[in-house]
Amino acid sequence: MFGMQSLYTRALTIVATRRSSGLGIAAMKIAIAIIFIWIGWLKFSPYEADSIAPFVANSPLMRFFYAYPADYAAHLTKEGALIPAQRAWQLANHTYAFSRGLGTVEIMIGLLTLSGLFFRKTGLWGAILAFATPFVTLSFLATTPEAWVPALGDMQHGFPYLSGPGRLVIKDVALLAGAWLVVADTARTLLRDSAADAVPKRSVKLSSVAAERFKSFRLHDTRGGENR
Repeated sequence: MFGMQSLYTRALTIVATRRSSGLGIAAMKIAIAIIFIWIGWLKFSPYEADSIAPFVANSPLMRFFYAYPADYAAHLTKEGALIPAQRAWQLANHTYAFSRGLGTVEIMIGLLTLSGLFFRKTGLWGAILAFATPFVTLSFLATTPEAWVPALGDMQHGFPYLSGPGRLVIKDVALLAGAWLVVADTARTLLRDSAADAVPKRSVKLSSVAAERFKSFRLHDTRGGENR
């Protein structure tokens, strides 16, 4: 029993170290980067652009990017299916143009966050943007009917029964929390580095002042000796 307790305490000690915390933050940066870069890259594919159409068309913040947002439901296609007529409509609706623009932004956020492994200031901007993004995506739960199970006869429909798209969106809560941890850690590190840089400068300044005072004292003492 004592051996198990000792092993348990040792494990906790290892996990609680500053190095372990640093590895966790670095892993979170990489995870956020993977999500944004991968999903951003997929935004250049027609099937991914089609799949986000319900979110964009129903969002008051984004629907103006589409030419015909009210007609999206009649032109939805399943993933993997190719229907030329629907593809042509999505093209005219600017579905693909918007998706490519959004994908570019997501890739930039991912790269900025990843750069935080080497450049804290640029990484901070990436983490802030990664933190802000889920506020937009989570708003889809309030604006997109497809985020909830439809009433097709089963008792479980509507709130709180999330559909496939809704379950995908709710996971951004974890992204929100993870990005905030990166923001807080990066800000703390930048402040610590700034304080560390300020100490030598202050020491040099104090040393200069002391040197001037010593020089003044020596000069005064020399003149006093000459007068004597």
